[in-house]
Amino acid sequence: MNQIRVDDAYFTPSKVVCIGRNYVAHIEELNNEVPEQPVIFIKPNSAISSTMQAGVEEPIHYEGELCFVVRNGGLAAVGFGLDLTKRALQSRLKEKGLPWERAKCFDGAALFSPFVTFEGELSALSMKLLINGECVQEADYALMMNKPEAIFQAVSEFMSLESGDVLMTGTPKGVGVVNAGDIFVGQVFAGEQLLIEHSWAVKP
Repeated sequence: MNQIRVDDAYFTPSKVVCIGRNYVAHIEELNNEVPEQPVIFIKPNSAISSTMQAGVEEPIHYEGELCFVVRNGGLAAVGFGLDLTKRALQSRLKEKGLPWERAKCFDGAALFSPFVTFEGELSALSMKLLINGECVQEADYALMMNKPEAIFQAVSEFMSLESGDVLMTGTPKGVGVVNAGDIFVGQVFAGEQLLIEHSWAVKP
């Protein structure tokens, strides 16, 4: 089973709960409809990896996100995550009205920085994703259609969230293709304070 790090401890998530279409600009970027309620899907533990790879048979897209770890019945720690997506495959599946799992839940489709315990105001949080030194994604709490607290409540209404589970809150505009040799750097801020910075080198 794959693990994540929270402060100096390690946890094994039973699942990764993901939110789609949570930023208006990203919805427009992919020509999707604005949902009336949170779009929720699951990545299995087997999707979690520390290694980032470029697509072989077809391109893989990156989606940088603010992420939270569930502990003691709440959102206890924050980190940066990458939701990797086989976009062309996802589009083909959506056109046929089929589930997204083949495009979203493959091995290596979820990468996470270490998480840090956070007891401040969630409204102060923001994220950035840099690729080869260039900022390609940037967003903050205010831009989210569904805030983390509301997402937690919505998911909890029909699904048990266990300690160690990860909640991914959706991606802002700026998604694109993962290329071999790229250096990805994810950052999480609380106001002006840099809480987390983590990097991945993309393997062929």
